Amino acid sequence: MKLETQSALSTEHLTCIMFDMDNTLFDFVHAKTQACQKIVNHIGCGNALELFQYFRRPGCGFEDWNNIRDYICDIGVFSQSMYDECCHIYETEKLRAVDPYPNAVPTIRELKEMGLKIAILTDAHSTNAKKRLEKTGVSKWLDALFCADITGSSKPSHHTFLFALEALDLQPYETLFVGDSLRRDIVPSKALGMYTAYAAYGDRNNDTYKRYETASPDFILNDISEVLDLFGHGKKT
Repeated sequence: MKLETQSALSTEHLTCIMFDMDNTLFDFVHAKTQACQKIVNHIGCGNALELFQYFRRPGCGFEDWNNIRDYICDIGVFSQSMYDECCHIYETEKLRAVDPYPNAVPTIRELKEMGLKIAILTDAHSTNAKKRLEKTGVSKWLDALFCADITGSSKPSHHTFLFALEALDLQPYETLFVGDSLRRDIVPSKALGMYTAYAAYGDRNNDTYKRYETASPDFILNDISEVLDLFGHGKKT
């Protein structure tokens, strides 16, 4: 599918592409479910998808090890040694399973070579974000990385976007934000006056597009490489 444009927009003033990280640059849901499966295999009982759901509970950090503690307590296999082992397995396997989408690194490299600033704005902690960006080969192309522990807030708070814009000395209209969540990425960045590109390819809850029609992203991407189409640098066939 070709990139879809919601309105006729000029991108001539864009100087920065700001990406969300997880599920926008790589399939983080896959990485986490793989890690959950390794934990279940190790303890010899339980269900990987049930464990994964513990990481999606409201009010709990999406990488908080207490999710593992609660799960192994609930299925009756908790011990301190088991907990420690499961946390180690989770972190090791999660990072091992992180791979960039096929066109992610080439696209970012080409955008950088075009003279655009490249930034990441993520809710992940900087320690985890740096590991994933190193693993995927994205780090060397970045001008800036903004994480929840750096901005002091999480998306969809406007503060986290404004923090990044101010740090880069950018106006909203100079920036395109690319993210897989309509609610957390597209709605707040568009409200601030940034251009928005919805990474539909990474949204595992893509039925949310119907529920958030008012998000009206400027662009809908079916592949990360379609960002290049905005600048006349689409994939060569």
